[in-house]
Amino acid sequence: MAKLRENIPPHDDELERAALGSLLADDQAIDAARQNHLKQGDFYSRAHQKIFETICTLDDNNLTPDIQTVIQNLKQNGKLDEAGGAAYVSSLTSVVPSSANIEYYIQSVLGHSLRRSLLRVASEIGVAAYDESLESHEILDKAEESVYKLRDERQAFPYKKLSEVLLPTFEKIEEVYKTKKALTGIPTGFDRLDEMTTGFQPADFIIIGARPSVGKTALALNMAAHIAFRNNIPIAFFSLEMTDRSLAERLISSTAQVDGNKMRSGYTTSDDFRRIRDTMGVLYNAPFYIVEIPNKELHELRSQARKLRSKEGVQIIFIDYIGLIVHENSKLPRHEQIGEISRSLKGLARELDIPIVALCQLNRDTEKTGHGQQPTLANLRDSGSIEQDADLVMFLHRKPPKKGGEEEQAANIEGIPTELIIAKQRNGPVGFIDLMLQAKYTRFVPVEKDR
Repeated sequence: MAKLRENIPPHDDELERAALGSLLADDQAIDAARQNHLKQGDFYSRAHQKIFETICTLDDNNLTPDIQTVIQNLKQNGKLDEAGGAAYVSSLTSVVPSSANIEYYIQSVLGHSLRRSLLRVASEIGVAAYDESLESHEILDKAEESVYKLRDERQAFPYKKLSEVLLPTFEKIEEVYKTKKALTGIPTGFDRLDEMTTGFQPADFIIIGARPSVGKTALALNMAAHIAFRNNIPIAFFSLEMTDRSLAERLISSTAQVDGNKMRSGYTTSDDFRRIRDTMGVLYNAPFYIVEIPNKELHELRSQARKLRSKEGVQIIFIDYIGLIVHENSKLPRHEQIGEISRSLKGLARELDIPIVALCQLNRDTEKTGHGQQPTLANLRDSGSIEQDADLVMFLHRKPPKKGGEEEQAANIEGIPTELIIAKQRNGPVGFIDLMLQAKYTRFVPVEKDR
């Protein structure tokens, strides 16, 4: 008998009846059911599914779903017997004295429904685990995706009426109007960039492209440092090229403003060492997470991103860089691999509801017509899918000063003049931002002039 009971899917018939009884006794209770995304399939009993379906249908037609209207509708549609009969439907309101505990009943029904869904997913994973035609990492990625899908289904309605969106939208507009602070996303530390983008937005897939050695890793680290150190926002930095210690050295150098070469060689002054020591306290307590694995496969990256999001509350992810992510199917042409990786990262940003910033190398076409050619979207390496998938595309472009002139002398003192080009932005302007690369600190600083 105990073994048979164990094989019955999780459910509580009494609580299901209580939920339905509350809905029949109080026409306002249906609002609670809809707000909690209660669905017909969340009821285990087929009779209860039919009754709940009828309640929702009546409410959709602006009719009060009480005992009489529900029985009449079931009878007209030939479903009364499936729902247990008129006597059973009438008995539901006697299960509970009032609908005051409707939230508890709904959550109980949802909880058992989720358990049944988890058992179904677990069964599918078990079947897949025995399938020798599937790679183990493929099974793991599908398992994680299925579990996260269950979570997301419980968190969001598949659609919303415009009226539900208007009020919070107006409140945001009103807040910006009153405070005059247009920053709605994650601040990058570059004021002009934040003005043009209003910060990096949740669910956005962001590309920073450049030719090698122009400074895309430095720019990404500068942004990540500002987000984690100045704003205490948890970030993750996936480094597929540099070691974690190399990244740490760059962070110390740029934050403490100590020459990186002198720091590595030991030729730092006492003032330099003091700044390094003071900086260590800031960096030590920061919510900055480094994932350093060369040749990382896409499924591994997705898995660790989900883990960092759920366990550490990471709110933005940087990936250095997209060209080093290994696709599971090495037989595909490289442009198809990059296309699938790009789409997957865009999907991951939406799934986790955080910005994902991926660095990307540009092809050599920018060098064909001279050193000063500005990159365009056509220069994104390996795949046009990156251009399509990205919500925001930025390029770093170095414009060398004229040799022998005052501009060159100033550059040697201040740094290397660099343009940050916003080439694509779904919800904002494109344009140019002037930066200066202080190479010895691997640090970008804004140039105070408008473009």
